Amino acid sequence: MTTTAGPRTVGVAHTRVEGRDKVTGAARYASEQPFDHLAHGWLVLSAIARGRVRAVGDAAVRAMPGVLAVFHSGNAPRLMTDYTSILGPPDPTLALFQHDRVPHQGWPVALVVAETPEQAREAAEALVVEYDEEPHDVAFHAGRPDTYIPEDANAVASKGDLEAELAASAVVVDASYTTPEEHHSAMEPHAVTARWDGGRLEVIDTNQGAMWVAGELAQLFSLDPSSVRVRSEHIGGAFGSKGVRPHQVAAVMAATELQRPVRLALTRRQTFAITGYRSPTAQRVRLGADPDGRLRALEHEALSLTSTLRPFVETSAVLGRVLYDARAHHTAHRLVDLDMPTPTWMRAPGEAPGSFALESALDELADRLGMDPIELRARNEPTVGPLSGLPFSSRDLLGCFREGARRFGWAERDPRPRSRREGRWLLGTGTAAATYPSGAAPSTASVTAEADGTFTVRITAADVGTGARTALTLIAAEALDVEPDRVTVRIGDSDFGPAWVAGGSMGTRSWSLAVSSAARELRGRLALADGDIPPEGITARTDTAGLLAELAKKERHSFGAQFAEVAVDVTTGEIRVRRMLGIFAAGRIVNPLTARSQLVGGMIWGLSMALHEEAVRDPASGGQLGADFANYHVAAHADVPAIEADFIDDPVPDDPVGVKGIGEIGIVGAAAAISNAVRHATGVRHRDLPLRPDRVLRAEEEAAAQHG
Repeated sequence: MTTTAGPRTVGVAHTRVEGRDKVTGAARYASEQPFDHLAHGWLVLSAIARGRVRAVGDAAVRAMPGVLAVFHSGNAPRLMTDYTSILGPPDPTLALFQHDRVPHQGWPVALVVAETPEQAREAAEALVVEYDEEPHDVAFHAGRPDTYIPEDANAVASKGDLEAELAASAVVVDASYTTPEEHHSAMEPHAVTARWDGGRLEVIDTNQGAMWVAGELAQLFSLDPSSVRVRSEHIGGAFGSKGVRPHQVAAVMAATELQRPVRLALTRRQTFAITGYRSPTAQRVRLGADPDGRLRALEHEALSLTSTLRPFVETSAVLGRVLYDARAHHTAHRLVDLDMPTPTWMRAPGEAPGSFALESALDELADRLGMDPIELRARNEPTVGPLSGLPFSSRDLLGCFREGARRFGWAERDPRPRSRREGRWLLGTGTAAATYPSGAAPSTASVTAEADGTFTVRITAADVGTGARTALTLIAAEALDVEPDRVTVRIGDSDFGPAWVAGGSMGTRSWSLAVSSAARELRGRLALADGDIPPEGITARTDTAGLLAELAKKERHSFGAQFAEVAVDVTTGEIRVRRMLGIFAAGRIVNPLTARSQLVGGMIWGLSMALHEEAVRDPASGGQLGADFANYHVAAHADVPAIEADFIDDPVPDDPVGVKGIGEIGIVGAAAAISNAVRHATGVRHRDLPLRPDRVLRAEEEAAAQHG
């Protein structure tokens, strides 16, 4: 790990600065903030997948004990739905109760507000909604005739003559892979409280970007941006799901009409319905190589679904544009519109499912060539961006593989499938590459030198459990040349000004640049003040837009190598992951304690993705079957083996802070490494996730039939 600071700042493990508050319960989450005269809302979600609301029987419900209001498309106040969002066109799902159309099951059709959450829930469950139902379509699969290439600059990328290079290749792999619908499942469900305070709208929320939520709400309710304040101090997980959602709009609508605080806390089943998910994918990979393993052709096409409301692309085909050199590249994304909720960003969007397909195909090619999987990847290591031609800011993927192979014992691996057995268990090992972009976005921050000798940092960052608050404390302490205990970092408040959201592995990188810049400017001002600090303190504020514009245009990514060992019982189909190792090149590691936690967490999610996670849609109703933790399986403690994550030095010479993103790369390639290990253990290649026992047994039966 690279460290440039003293023994108690950047590069040395620090426990979370808010850790004690969290474990003692002092940290208040969005649904725990106390307010006088608090009312409670409960959303009513549609029971059909397509059609219109014909009538809402709210008269009887309004007479129920404690009920204060019932909102629906027949009586809701009008919202401003024609505006430009910070992320482009407005999200149609935020046009709450503005029309009677139902585009998918789980669409919010009414809001009941009552004195207590129990009264609100009872009334919501008693509300009778009548529909004019229409035929729906939720069938996602490859080969549909109605797929299309979206109008997205990132949808297609090509170079060279793909078909000619495939024809000239000595070995060709042409394989299809699928991944299922997956859900974020954050520990803390979505919750929000809205109230008016002295002419300002105050929203206490759990989100990934307070400024983002404040801006959207200001637009929707035609408010001056300065009159909206969103606070989100503690967040119990997000993974892409905690942006601007209908429940926030509902709370503001009710608080505005009733002129009292209103809270909405979604149930687990409701979060499955209206807070986004990862689209299923159907992917095809074609690789063509010379006998020495050098790629002539790389094609990766990915199909995902979106709603009938707006396009959202799961960009699963982007990895090859960065990872591997080839004479000809073709990567493309296609969509199909279905009567389902709109998917959204979910940890490592695109790269997570895409790495399963591409890294499985690379292993299939290695098998065909009789070549070690790591050696094959090394022979196709690019010197510049394979499609962009830009230099890499830093890249040491091969260093990750070397260190990982050494620590994992890769050299002792017998490449022959089914070569290791312990009783009824077949053992195998696998590996896969990982990468994720390391971008940065303009952000503002302020740092104040207080009269008592301490420092206060203010930035609209969001700590979704990553340890961002602690990392920024260390960054500020280093830039100020003081001990971390003299620095207080305040985050999660839109009043602190524009800053990037906690997403895209860009949060800490973007915020660190803003905080360190403000701290350095403050040091200059303090030198001029000669130690004379007034009671209100001395504050420096910076905006990094200009600084980022000066950065040279390069390919900026984190890289990693994933390793897994599995045991497979071919009589029951059970797969147990015995150990995992991830080695990452991710720039300057600010806090190795929380950084390692992030990477291990991502690897566990990759294990969960490989073996468990699969949301199933009922074609008859259009809804998800078993939208709860009893039926949507995630990895539990007993599923998780010894998992180790570590870093290699990865200096970024031209970067002002040298920090890269690590929030998402941990999941990239993990499922592929496990699947490749299963192939090594059993000799059978699996191309569909998750690797369920029934699929293992079926594959064993088919393999036995082919050989017998």
